[in-house]
Amino acid sequence: MNIKSLLIGSAAALAVVSGAQAADAIVAAEPEPMEYVRVCDAFGTGFFYIPGTETCLRVGGEVRVTVSFDSTDDDYDWDSAVRSRVYFDARNDSEIGTIGSYIRLQGTNFGDVTIDQGYITIGGFKIGAAYSFWDDIGIAGETDAFADLSGFRLASYTYASDAFTVGVGVDDLSDVVGDYWSNAGSSEIGLQAMVSAALGPATVSLWGVYDFGAEDGAIYGKLAADVGPGTFELGAGWSSGENVYVSGINAVSYEWTVAAAYAFKATDKLTITPSVSYWEGQNGADAWGAGLFAEYALAEGLTASATVDYLDADGLDDEWTGFVRLTRSF
Repeated sequence: MNIKSLLIGSAAALAVVSGAQAADAIVAAEPEPMEYVRVCDAFGTGFFYIPGTETCLRVGGEVRVTVSFDSTDDDYDWDSAVRSRVYFDARNDSEIGTIGSYIRLQGTNFGDVTIDQGYITIGGFKIGAAYSFWDDIGIAGETDAFADLSGFRLASYTYASDAFTVGVGVDDLSDVVGDYWSNAGSSEIGLQAMVSAALGPATVSLWGVYDFGAEDGAIYGKLAADVGPGTFELGAGWSSGENVYVSGINAVSYEWTVAAAYAFKATDKLTITPSVSYWEGQNGADAWGAGLFAEYALAEGLTASATVDYLDADGLDDEWTGFVRLTRSF
């Protein structure tokens, strides 16, 4: 056997061994593609898809720090408070319409955290613990005070188009105790309705409520219009008697009220709002108030605000109140 034959044989043997080793080698499986969080733009900004589902979720919250003062008999008292909130808003499309659920947790200072709101929506229907239509009757500033309670266990329906909104709802008023009326120990309900129409630069809204426990109700109307560099608001309300929906003063529920405010957009970041309100109680006693509110956007999600308000009510000493506040929202 010559050298050439030995070399050829050795090369053939090495080729066989290498092929066998290659056949026995373990091939690593490619990693599964990672599913990153996807942005969901179907319901507005801030939503993302919960991984593995078609449900969109938005998480947000607010921390509000307030230092307030109050004058009574020329004795000025001040106080501070911190309110913290976080909410979860989940929505998805379905064959019966958009299904949503909303939970908001709230705590004050070092107190216990409570569920401030928790409800389910199906299309225009809402059921759960939530703020009702009556919560929207206020005007800009800090002087109007016609509504008492506005958050209940409720069921409601809202229809909304580009220029027209209408809503009806039923409130569970069982054992609900307001500042000027109590349904404690009862199994009463309340009814609410609202209608709103956008007419060019103006919006006209009307609300109505009825407390079956008190057998009394109230109505409130509001006009909001773009005027010059700001928004003018005019509101007026009337109540047939004491009920859980209507506030009051000096242990007397309001019979009627009128209020006005102008939110002046001084700059892109600064808004100044003067406001004035008048009330008359169920016993004929009256009160009026005026105030000046200012809000400044320090940065995205961070605002500073302050107010000074004056109140002159029958049977009470004149009162000055106000606060300075820093709010961080996300």
